[in-house]
Amino acid sequence: MRETKRPVARRAPKPYVSAMAKNRFSSGSGPSNRQLRMGELIRRTLADLLTRAEVHDPDLNRISVTVGEVRCSPDLKVATAYVTPLGGEHGEELIAALARNKGELRRLLGKEMTSKYVPDLRFRLDETYDRLDETRRLFSDETVQRDIAAREDDDEDLD
Repeated sequence: MRETKRPVARRAPKPYVSAMAKNRFSSGSGPSNRQLRMGELIRRTLADLLTRAEVHDPDLNRISVTVGEVRCSPDLKVATAYVTPLGGEHGEELIAALARNKGELRRLLGKEMTSKYVPDLRFRLDETYDRLDETRRLFSDETVQRDIAAREDDDEDLD
């Protein structure tokens, strides 16, 4: 009896680019943990620098600044800081002062942080407080209150 050779199962060739590299700069479901960590580190350090008034600009030092959030780009080269002046007044003046001093702020961030690279800073007015006021106003509206009460009554009937 003559033996017949069995066909050998062959694996599909591996793609040239690995799955890790494909997803490296994807704009998936949100920021990565690394972006969030770096953003929070920059936010805390920037708020501390502005509180201590280490920047040599009298226009910037006379305004109390709240740093609400810092968002980093996926490659961590650009950080956008969302800031608001205490009291909400002089917002454009604050953004102009921060933009004028962003080089010095970046240098001071580099001294304070342990990161290898300090991202380029961009400043925007934080509008979340304005949206919060609008949300409160909407919830206090009579029709919305009536709808919420009706929904709670429906939920109680189901129990």
